[in-house]
Amino acid sequence: MTTPFKPTPRDLAEAPHRRVPDIIGPNLKVLFCGINPGIYTAAIRHHFGRPGNRFWPALYAGGFTPRLFSPFENHELLALGYGISNLVMRPTILASELSPEELRRGAKRLEKKIFLHKPRFVAFLGITSYRIAFDRPAAQVGPQNHRIGETQVWVLPNPSGLNAHFTPPRLRQVFREFHAAVQTDALSRHSS
Repeated sequence: MTTPFKPTPRDLAEAPHRRVPDIIGPNLKVLFCGINPGIYTAAIRHHFGRPGNRFWPALYAGGFTPRLFSPFENHELLALGYGISNLVMRPTILASELSPEELRRGAKRLEKKIFLHKPRFVAFLGITSYRIAFDRPAAQVGPQNHRIGETQVWVLPNPSGLNAHFTPPRLRQVFREFHAAVQTDALSRHSS
């Protein structure tokens, strides 16, 4: 584990030029896909790193992790069968700074990773960006009616603290529903 730290002003100033490396490997249960890294996340180079981001608490509350992980432990997800990537690698202050074309290009790049690594599920964290990136304007939170190769697609709410539409209890519920689907899929594969 990387020792947790707060970014310096210099780290934050350099963040727009940094990339947050994917946490990815073959045959994952789930590849969680953020929209793009925020500046704070890029400064520390660990996914969903900004204090107040609700990804790590939602992952724990949903049953994906045995305890609450820190962003600085993001590599420990691989041992559990989970990974993290982003639609767009470019860090921004707000996801709304991304153009529709950037999101669509990011979707094509991500599809290549999915075909290569073959996760059983990909979970997009942000409905609006997913709708634009994959040209699915009617998509709702939950399972989607398309796959990327053999990979099942889900959309989860954006866990940013700025997303007031989904309170922590509602996030927990949605993550639990998704975890149940992942577990059911694993059981059906095991019994086949």
